[in-house]
Amino acid sequence: MSKGVTFYFMRHGETYLNQYNRMQGWSDAPLTNRGKRDVIRSGAGIANLKFDAVYCSDLRRTFETAQIILNENQHKNDEPVKAMPEFREIFFGSFEGLDAPETWDNLAEFLGYKNGLDYSETNSVVKELNGMRKMDPYHEAEDYLMFWTRVEKGLIELISEHRDTGRNILIVSHGLTIRNIIHALIPEFEIDRHLDNASISQVSYYDGFYHLEKFNSTEHFAPNRVEGYEDLPESHKIIPTDK
Repeated sequence: MSKGVTFYFMRHGETYLNQYNRMQGWSDAPLTNRGKRDVIRSGAGIANLKFDAVYCSDLRRTFETAQIILNENQHKNDEPVKAMPEFREIFFGSFEGLDAPETWDNLAEFLGYKNGLDYSETNSVVKELNGMRKMDPYHEAEDYLMFWTRVEKGLIELISEHRDTGRNILIVSHGLTIRNIIHALIPEFEIDRHLDNASISQVSYYDGFYHLEKFNSTEHFAPNRVEGYEDLPESHKIIPTDK
């Protein structure tokens, strides 16, 4: 019998761009105090869970989140967090930093939708990202193929290294990135909901298949016990992977 593997995908904590409802792909912002508190609560709720390896994207908001999670964890791991650019969020091109509701409404109009984007449609994400690149005056926003080619490379690397090891792997990433990864592993999964900040989605591999155990879970959050988390711990260093 294979040992399997369990992936814990966590979305980063709330950032200032999240708070201001701005488009945030490759643009980056630090966590808000609320974001730090929620990550602490999330980390405290899974403090007994030992992670055999921890990964994050190479953006600041996932760095901060991963550090806080490890600081809360009872199983001290001296292994550095591995930063992988493959797990970045989608690049929104010239729309980075703009008002998010207005941008998505403009995209819906650009694609010919009268009542907003329809997430229940087949391949809705493909249509949206391809449309975003076409709508971008500079045509620098990632289309779906560009986005997924990048993410898939990182996903294959992690699966190759960890499948059938029995390990618990934490991946701190971004909302759209996580949802598309889960859809790739579990095709029947529908990408029709947004992920909450600091939420966990758990995917297990056993018996030759991937199984979605939890999605967008915040039930594990510990009670709010802190007012802020201004200084990140120095005990957990983050290093980039060699690319």
